[in-house]
Amino acid sequence: MTLPQPEEAAHTIAVATPGRAGLLRRLLRSPVAVTCLVLLALASLFAPLLTGQDPAHTSLTDSLAPMSGQHPLGGDGVGRDVLARLLYGGRTSLLGALLAVAVALAIGVPAGLVAGYYRKWFDAVSSWLSNLLMAVPAIIVLLVVMSAVGQNTYLAMAVFGVLMSPGVFRLIRASVISVREELYVDAARVSGLTDPRIIRRHILPVVQAPTIIQAAQMLGLGIVIQSGLEFLGLGSASQASWGSMLNDAFANIYTKPVLMVWPGVALAVTVAAFGLLGNAVRDALAGSAVGGRRPSRGAAGRRPVAAKKARHTTSVTSAMNGMSETADADDALLVLEDLTVTHPTAEGDKAVVDGVSLKVRRGEVLGLVGESGSGKSQTAFALLGLLPREAQVSTGRLVFDGTELGRLGRADMNRYRGRRIAYVPQEPMSNLDPSFRIGAQLVEPVRRHLGLSASEARAKTLGLLERVGIADPKRVFNAYPHQISGGMAQRVLIAGAVSCEPDLLIADEPTTALDVTVQAEVLDLVRSLQRERNMGVILVTHDFGVVADICDRVSVMQTGAVVESAPVAQLFAAPQHPYTRMLLSSTLEDAEPRAALSPGHTVPASVAGITNTGRQEGPA
Repeated sequence: MTLPQPEEAAHTIAVATPGRAGLLRRLLRSPVAVTCLVLLALASLFAPLLTGQDPAHTSLTDSLAPMSGQHPLGGDGVGRDVLARLLYGGRTSLLGALLAVAVALAIGVPAGLVAGYYRKWFDAVSSWLSNLLMAVPAIIVLLVVMSAVGQNTYLAMAVFGVLMSPGVFRLIRASVISVREELYVDAARVSGLTDPRIIRRHILPVVQAPTIIQAAQMLGLGIVIQSGLEFLGLGSASQASWGSMLNDAFANIYTKPVLMVWPGVALAVTVAAFGLLGNAVRDALAGSAVGGRRPSRGAAGRRPVAAKKARHTTSVTSAMNGMSETADADDALLVLEDLTVTHPTAEGDKAVVDGVSLKVRRGEVLGLVGESGSGKSQTAFALLGLLPREAQVSTGRLVFDGTELGRLGRADMNRYRGRRIAYVPQEPMSNLDPSFRIGAQLVEPVRRHLGLSASEARAKTLGLLERVGIADPKRVFNAYPHQISGGMAQRVLIAGAVSCEPDLLIADEPTTALDVTVQAEVLDLVRSLQRERNMGVILVTHDFGVVADICDRVSVMQTGAVVESAPVAQLFAAPQHPYTRMLLSSTLEDAEPRAALSPGHTVPASVAGITNTGRQEGPA
């Protein structure tokens, strides 16, 4: 199965663009972003370069002084230079707002990611706390804190950050929930990637855009709230700030009303600059995502290539070719006994898989057949450990190559998924992350599971793309999913699935979304790869034609249970269960042709013009 993003060095895989440097270049090419950055820098960093006045120096002779060369914006009510206080006050306001936003993000982002991804009790508790904090009046809390600990602006803004964190939490949680069930996230799980890696590489890119926009809005809100506190006289008297300037201007509003203009304009411009800069950063990050991302190194150093476990040859070959099913039980690759899967519903727990037992031998293709809703895919997901967390799974026995998988946790299952048990889904385009190039998604499992270097993984991946019948492997390697066809995407998924040389391949209706010609090619490809590598294969399908073409044995499922299991030749020749006979009789194979049209019957005009000869026909 295909997997998300790699961690190889960017210079060895031509799918990445520079990370921070690329983002900075995109920002500097945006006039809006450059203007906003200049305004914010003027409001904070460059104050000592723009004025030589001390913002705290008072002079009664300069009280309410008019504009002059010494005081370009005049003096305030106690003779302090307005321009100096305006420039230095930006530092106080910006630092306070940044502190509040940093605290909100530090609390809201991790909590939202964990609650949205894992759900369960943490989601319930954190959502309850979030609702509780949102019900608290923020201004009242800030006034109480400042009256209790003194007029410390930064402490007040840190508390305000805690009060803003529920908004961040709810946004992140909703964004994660919307993407956690995407098929390319399931693809990452099947590849054996850990949850932290999936969250960092697949979930965070989705939530970063709304988070940036909300952070920009919170910065503006933080500046306004801090200025409000300073305006009320609750800030530090020794620090210049826009709020304290408004307080002084309000005291002298009838004497010199122009003093209200400068801090008011500074607040309006800064809030607008944060909003516009947030949009620019969001757009720059989106552009970087389209151009590719710089993969990270991941674990330091190279891991030694693990020796592939020797595979035993099997005496089981195709029953359709006249061979008997004589392999002994010791050669069983996968043994599943009494699998039950239930899901909670409003009416109570509902069993979607009930007592399913399967056995797959090395080098054997087992077809899992049934109508939609019969439990085929649920059985496959249960084997992979990919069912939703609320699903209740129980097995009498689930043994893979001598290891009881039913007792393994998620971390232990990651050692098997992708490496020893691979998966090919039925919707190829949905299982490829649109943010990454094809090569980036194929190289990741190879490097993770086989411990190859970046160049070795790239060479192996290109060879696999060529092996699955892609004429121009380099072009596909560097392409995005939307730049290839559905049939080619399915070949990419198959290449990814076999890249780590698995022992068992689970293919969930791999030809459903393809046209007839491509279906035949994909089936031939799966069969040839299975024979080359002596893999066991579970093919989930509802098409008996596919079963007859590729499978050695078949198990028929109805309403969550296996009703019949037999070699393919035997099942087609003498089906035992009425449901199996009904499915076989529903196919068009060997069906009697339709009777000729009766005399006088008129072919509809919409059909008459489309004939093999290309001419319109009248009455028969």
